Amino acid sequence: MGILITANHIEMVLVNLGDEIIKKDRIRLKFTAELSYCTEVAQKVKTFLEGEVAKDTLLGIGVAIPGIIDQKERIVLKSHALGIENYSLRFLEQALEIPAYFENDANAAMLAEKKQKYPNAIYLSLNHTLGGAFCIDGKLFRGQNQKAGEFGHMILVPGGRKCYCGKSGCADAYCAASVLTKDNRQSLDAFMEKIESGNEKILQKWNEYLDHLAVLISNLRMAYDMDIILGGDVGGVLSDYMIPLGEKVMAYNGFEHDVSYLKNCSYKKEASAVGAAKYFFTKHMVEL
Repeated sequence: MGILITANHIEMVLVNLGDEIIKKDRIRLKFTAELSYCTEVAQKVKTFLEGEVAKDTLLGIGVAIPGIIDQKERIVLKSHALGIENYSLRFLEQALEIPAYFENDANAAMLAEKKQKYPNAIYLSLNHTLGGAFCIDGKLFRGQNQKAGEFGHMILVPGGRKCYCGKSGCADAYCAASVLTKDNRQSLDAFMEKIESGNEKILQKWNEYLDHLAVLISNLRMAYDMDIILGGDVGGVLSDYMIPLGEKVMAYNGFEHDVSYLKNCSYKKEASAVGAAKYFFTKHMVEL
């Protein structure tokens, strides 16, 4: 089973060994640092599993969280999205009463992709905030301080827009989904519908977004020379716009003659929850 915790919701999935989602649900549940939140999550999990044959053969629960996680100590070191620092996950682990694994949401989304297909790749998570992860030889690279893949805080436009981290010009301020949704004041679906209707103002905003995304992609390709998987909310809708995006990327990269390294994500909506769940598949196979 996999869970994604966000500021206002929890997303739950049940995944079989064939990587198929056999059940899913999204419930509105506002995050709080109170212990009662952990108890409520555990109750939602119990309700979700009721009547499922799979609950008797459940390998574990993977929990994806938007933040920097110390897995050994079971601590969220920092999460801007949830507004917490040095938050212990041990009570949640105890409340679930099932073996639990905690992972950063972008890392979990990378784990959702097939290792055989992408043993070396970058995952660009274009959600409300911009995150990322990358695999080398099929294994997540976390960095010395568990901060590898924080592509959202690479400076994209020196002296540019203010980022929530306090710096100016970060990629997050130009390429996160919140740029298109007016910080969640409108849905991404509504924004994309306006593009389809030919709204000139929205088209201009979309083209500017793709321009900035193309610069970020070009920089990542030059730095890592890996496939780049476009994921998250925006990644899920980019499959219809790969040609214009590819043209913009090519304009910034004079060393390559195609953008075949740009890939669409396997899961458009539930990637983080699925990836967190799939951790137990690998662990199970190793034990066997």
